[in-house]
Amino acid sequence: MASPHPSKRKVALHPGPSVQELLDRERNPIPPALREEHFHDPGPDHLDPARYFDRAFFEREMQQMWPHVWQMACREEEIPEVGDHILYEIGPWSFIVMRSAADEIRAFYNTCLHRGRQLRTGDGHAQMLRCPFHGFTWKLDGSLAEIPCRWDFPDLSDEEMHLPEARIGTWGGFVFLNMDEQAPPLEEYLGPIPQHFAAWDFENRFKAVHVGQVIPVNWKAAVEAFMESFHVKATHPQILPSTADINTQYDVPEDPHWNRMITAFGIPSPYLDDDYPEQKIVANFAGAGVNAALPAGTPARRFLADHARETFRGMSGRDYSGATDAEMLDAIQYFIFPNFFPWGGYSQNIVYRFRPAENDPEKTFMEVMLLLPCPLEGPRPKPAALHLLAPEQCWSEASELGPLGPVFKQDMHNLPRVQKGLKSMRRSQVVLARYQESRIRQLHSTLDRYLGHSLERKDAKHAQR
Repeated sequence: MASPHPSKRKVALHPGPSVQELLDRERNPIPPALREEHFHDPGPDHLDPARYFDRAFFEREMQQMWPHVWQMACREEEIPEVGDHILYEIGPWSFIVMRSAADEIRAFYNTCLHRGRQLRTGDGHAQMLRCPFHGFTWKLDGSLAEIPCRWDFPDLSDEEMHLPEARIGTWGGFVFLNMDEQAPPLEEYLGPIPQHFAAWDFENRFKAVHVGQVIPVNWKAAVEAFMESFHVKATHPQILPSTADINTQYDVPEDPHWNRMITAFGIPSPYLDDDYPEQKIVANFAGAGVNAALPAGTPARRFLADHARETFRGMSGRDYSGATDAEMLDAIQYFIFPNFFPWGGYSQNIVYRFRPAENDPEKTFMEVMLLLPCPLEGPRPKPAALHLLAPEQCWSEASELGPLGPVFKQDMHNLPRVQKGLKSMRRSQVVLARYQESRIRQLHSTLDRYLGHSLERKDAKHAQR
């Protein structure tokens, strides 16, 4: 059926059902956010490989970008009680993100104002913030509590000894911080994302899984690997029977701080035969716990969505009968610049976060979280602790990730080799696709806004070295 919502994109699309055509087949009302389509050409389509390893470029990012953007620091449920705190670290900075009062969260720079010793060395709980070196102490609101031998510091005032803070904002149960007092508020930075996510109720989800690892690749190259489905055929061929990879809808708005892609599940890749058996599509979901036979005449996508509805109803007691198949099945993956990926919908609630590790342009701390709905009755489940994988471990060893672990293992097979390859490129520029890699192009365009220059567009005849 032809979609009554013709694409606004001035790009070629692979033949096959688009996301919008699949929405036309839905049984339930469709959220307006899923009907939106954005394609603001972000440029550039060529990039200098040095952006991924040059120390000077990395230092510019640290000085001109990271201190001025909103960064997701934690979930509110990770610091439920007054005095609970986590450490959020990025580059040279360390923050104590603390619940300082029942209705207040603060982010203190993690350094003693005496001689610079870090106040906290890990997540935990504290009644006061006391420096282990000399005993300078602060209250949970950052005000000074005690200076040992105060008589020996006659020129220090309580006001100037208040702990410096980063700004805090919250949305969807997430806690964000920003070091820049002049930056736009979080609400403005997020654009329409809170409205898009409103029905999915992220405040009433809990962190059921949290896995992380330091990987030997630049943070941008790591982010980019999760911004497109173009790589599925070569990297994850096992999911082609149930993933419409190259029919993904990519949404790149004029707003530089967010973008989105929607990849439909429960239908085969266009790379496969047009008459690919529906039962084989269902069988491809066996790793996700779907082992039933497909009833005659029932489309696989509809059957799998109904299975997800029942699964999540059993887990949370909530009624998902009014949700669309897309919200129950598809990868509705949003990106918030520069490093945060929350997935929308009701069941595919994956969260990615990436940040430079060890202040090294060629190391990234990658994290994957899975959010599940809180039960309607009973206490809120406790958030999962971070499962930190050693550098030599595979993501498939994190059994709590289920079928996602082997998929991430395949990604990790690529990324270190991407980093090495970028450093030895004979061609002077990395080349990006016009549509399927448009989110990557926006990432670099937005980064360059913060770095104070714009990338020049290069044509397809760019000379080789």
